[in-house]
Amino acid sequence: MTTSDAVQLALDGLAPRKRRKRAPAEHTPAEHNPIAHVVLDVQALHLGQTFDYFIDEKDSEAARPGVLVRVRFGGQRVTGVIWERGETSDTPRSSIRYIERVLSPDILVPTSMREDIGLIAEAYGGTRANILRFAVPPRVAKVEAEQRLAASFPRVIGGSVPHTSATGTDDGAAISGFAGRGLNPDGSKPTAGKLTVAQSVIDGAAQGFRRIVANYADVTALNDALQTNRFRSFVFDPLPGAQEWAKNMAWMVASALIGGKSAVVALPTMREVDDLLPILRHYGLQPFAPSTSGGWVGDVAVLNADMPAADRYRAYLAVALGQVNVVIGTRAVMYAPVEGPALFAILEDAAYQNMDGFMPYPQARGVLRLRAKAHGGVFVAMANARTPVSQWESGGAGITETPVSGYSTAIHPLASKVKDATPWVRWLNRDELARLADPSIGARVPHTAVRAINQALESGPVLLSIPQDGISETLSCAKCHRQSRCAKCAGPLQLPADRRDSTPRCRWCGAAATNWTCPGCGGERMRVVRVGATGTAAELSGLFRGVPVVISSKTQGLVRDVACKPMIVIATPGFEPRVRPISGDQGAAGCEYRAVAILDAWTSLYALGVDARLDTLTAWMRALALCAPRSRSGQALILGETDPAIAQSLMLWDSRILAAKDLAERVETGMPPAVAAACVWGRRDAVMTLMQRIGALGGDWSVCPLPAADSGVEELPGMLGPVPIAQPDTVDARELEATADRVKAVIRVPQSRRAELAVRLSRQTARHVASREPGELRFRIDPKDLI
Repeated sequence: MTTSDAVQLALDGLAPRKRRKRAPAEHTPAEHNPIAHVVLDVQALHLGQTFDYFIDEKDSEAARPGVLVRVRFGGQRVTGVIWERGETSDTPRSSIRYIERVLSPDILVPTSMREDIGLIAEAYGGTRANILRFAVPPRVAKVEAEQRLAASFPRVIGGSVPHTSATGTDDGAAISGFAGRGLNPDGSKPTAGKLTVAQSVIDGAAQGFRRIVANYADVTALNDALQTNRFRSFVFDPLPGAQEWAKNMAWMVASALIGGKSAVVALPTMREVDDLLPILRHYGLQPFAPSTSGGWVGDVAVLNADMPAADRYRAYLAVALGQVNVVIGTRAVMYAPVEGPALFAILEDAAYQNMDGFMPYPQARGVLRLRAKAHGGVFVAMANARTPVSQWESGGAGITETPVSGYSTAIHPLASKVKDATPWVRWLNRDELARLADPSIGARVPHTAVRAINQALESGPVLLSIPQDGISETLSCAKCHRQSRCAKCAGPLQLPADRRDSTPRCRWCGAAATNWTCPGCGGERMRVVRVGATGTAAELSGLFRGVPVVISSKTQGLVRDVACKPMIVIATPGFEPRVRPISGDQGAAGCEYRAVAILDAWTSLYALGVDARLDTLTAWMRALALCAPRSRSGQALILGETDPAIAQSLMLWDSRILAAKDLAERVETGMPPAVAAACVWGRRDAVMTLMQRIGALGGDWSVCPLPAADSGVEELPGMLGPVPIAQPDTVDARELEATADRVKAVIRVPQSRRAELAVRLSRQTARHVASREPGELRFRIDPKDLI
């Protein structure tokens, strides 16, 4: 027996199976445009280009640009999106593989959406794959067939759900029975490019316009923009009121539909989504929901990253197929695949929830404005407290156009309407309490406030807004209690994490505060201020005996709503319960607090961050918007010291006061939006190498020119930092000590060079990754906070 005849012995049933060699598959390239340029789900920066694959003739009809495909990349199968098709490729023909499978015939990424994704990636220094992984939800195949069927039935926007009856008509049409035939409510054929809208939506929009034009200046320009196909940008300052912002937003959505536009509305949390949906129902716009005839139908889809996978994919697919024209939701809605001119609106554009937490960290405001401009649509930034960016954009001539910002028209309430809609706001600081001869000066809740709250409790609930739970540390002057700030860049000072070093350092630029003196009083000593708000309920129960107390906060849990009856509601910012009427005859008064008190206002003096004052005013205005107006005896109290600009903005309900002050200070100190800025963080050696490569160390960006007040040019340092930062929670405790030196630095350039900043950062970070240089390295353009 030869060696070749030897057989490995094995037990019965355990012998190795003989593998059959498969014959190579027969492929025939498509006759027209056989090359597919595919964006793969590969997140590395240096692999951000498209990759070329052959399209088999049998898949040619299904393999359209915008569909999902499965391909081989290296030694693994990955998902991708066909970006475009072509006749030729720069890749050698022998190296091009065939697409293995077209996953779905539906175009999930339409043409304009692909263009938008490219613009977003370019604006924020990422790749198209970075955007696609969040823009397109994971595919759920079982919902595709039912949505394809539901989308095939035409219906009037604002009409009822269509049936599949023998006559093919909609027996339950809410307006005039034309839903099944794709006609206008008057029976005429729809105008080209216009949506078929029910009469209830048209009537509601007309009524809403009469209300809004009586309360706001320059709103006619917004109405005209919603009816035309030309890009316009607006900054909208709403009046206070429990449902005021929702009414204004619903009117914009209805007007956009009448003008032939889709509507995309980004909201901070799902609570605002729940607030807006009932108002849209008043216009006849129905939520996207299951239908008795199969599939889901409706006018308003909700997109949220926390939705179940099937529901999110179903809503996304309905928008991509053109079945739904109104999309509302949280940050994920900024990638809604709408086509053509559309309304892109955002509420509270300074909210932390609007900043994406993954590379390339796009900001919802910038993405929506960029898309509105690309679509020739309308962008609206609505916020109780106007941001410095919105103030800068509405400043008139001299605005530098960037991919994500530019000139905007401001819409502000009429002065006469502001006075009627706002509660009576009193600032009970030490000076005011001394004028009133209040004997409890220095108390957390002085006697004057106790009397006002007791009076309000006679007719309904009272809201007490407290700072966030937990304890934070900051430094202040020991003599005058002003927050300690860096003499170099005006950043807040903090004690280093290493307690062996007792020298305070700046959180922005990292400079040591040696020989520090207070610019206000000349004091040379600092003290640590510790802020906490955990014992508020126990403290207030002694002041208001027998009154029910409700607590709503992150640690205690969210209370969604409370009944309109006497009680004290203690809530942290963002957790304020809504007031629900207990009977139908209460009207608007059944949805309001009778009084709102801001406790511990002095903590705002020590808040950290570039947007600290803006965030404070936003939280306080959101709370006061839930209060009854002075015509119904509503009143608001600010208890404690705070920045006069914050108090004045709140008392006059004019956030432009603080926005103008913030903007002036940012121009003086060289902070966004006066300049474009980016944060770079990671291991120290990687960060410093990147800064050198982009020109921030010894290069053309080592200084940042800034227009000075005397019409000259002032030069500021281009780089701030580096500042040591804590390790991420995911770092292994066994990590080598040499890699634990983690820092953050800030690079500043003129706004006119923002696009170049994104290109340089992206290119050099991709070089770092492709070369496998050691150390973490990340960057973020237009960060919410620089620290």
